[in-house]
Amino acid sequence: MPDIDAYLNVMVESGASDLHLSSGVCPIYRVNGSMLPGGDGSADNLSSETVERLAFDIMPELNQREFKEIWDTDFAYRLEGVGRFRVNAFKDLNGTAAVFRHIPQKIPQLADLGMPPVVQELCNLRKGLILVTGPTGCGKSTTLAAMIDHINRTRQDHIITIEDPVEFVHPNHQCLVNQREVRQHTGSFQKALRAALREDPDIVLVGEMRDLETTKIAIETAETGHLVMATLHTTTAPSTIDRIIDQFPGGQQKQIRSMLANSLQAVVTQTLLKRADGQGRIAALEILVNNMAVANNIREGKTHLLPSALQTGAAQGMQDLNSHLLLLVNSGMVTAQEAYTHSVDKEAMSAKLRSAGFVV
Repeated sequence: MPDIDAYLNVMVESGASDLHLSSGVCPIYRVNGSMLPGGDGSADNLSSETVERLAFDIMPELNQREFKEIWDTDFAYRLEGVGRFRVNAFKDLNGTAAVFRHIPQKIPQLADLGMPPVVQELCNLRKGLILVTGPTGCGKSTTLAAMIDHINRTRQDHIITIEDPVEFVHPNHQCLVNQREVRQHTGSFQKALRAALREDPDIVLVGEMRDLETTKIAIETAETGHLVMATLHTTTAPSTIDRIIDQFPGGQQKQIRSMLANSLQAVVTQTLLKRADGQGRIAALEILVNNMAVANNIREGKTHLLPSALQTGAAQGMQDLNSHLLLLVNSGMVTAQEAYTHSVDKEAMSAKLRSAGFVV
């Protein structure tokens, strides 16, 4: 049994989402969003050699070569009876470090994640582009996994996922699911996306739209009658649209705006907040659903008008982040300070909180 398994078992037993191993310090566990040291302090400090050995014990040979060449690498590790872990090993000022993200064996249901009905309704779509966005560690992969699982149990389709690395494992329920890992089963996101069009898919999940080429092919795939789901590291729905369009050269942006206006179905932006009772975390959501007004704003380059669409589209399940944050505060689920901290538009959030009688 690899020595790292002992740390990973402690991680899962303590309810941690992440384990950090860094040279010169003891193991650090992220529990409910907070970084907490494990063990009893300096006696548990890890040397660079120890961290590297712990990581290399479970690191595939391909990743070992990559680590030695560019000093960081991503891979997945499965611990029987415990779950899967997404691993990033890297070098820093003090030596070797590694971060382990726990991927539970059981895929959560959308209701368990507190997702509103509109997110489940998106799973009924047959074509178009659905984006789940947010900062690192906000639960994007978990939300997408829950959506794919819902489709897998309620439809009879072919699902292809392209990930780096594969996180949640989806058994075949009513759908056929093929999961491909970049560098293990395909050369890149772009190559796998192009190949997917010849593999008779109904739904394609793209782990991350990292670059212009992947983004372009994902939009084209959505336009050709497939349902494409993908993630981006953006913090609001309007900034997601801007981020996509700004990737392209100026001469191509008009065409991309038109394609995006036609193919986009929804943007679900989320961030995780600590619960007021200290029992875990809860997602705050901003949801943009494409309609005629939204499509026109995208097509005409008027993304600055999208916040108004968010506020007036409640009947379609739309909501802006600050409104959901205020709802969570009013319900006592999060503190006013926590909501203010995670708001993108803090001036507007402060005004909302003051109007509701809260002080930050």
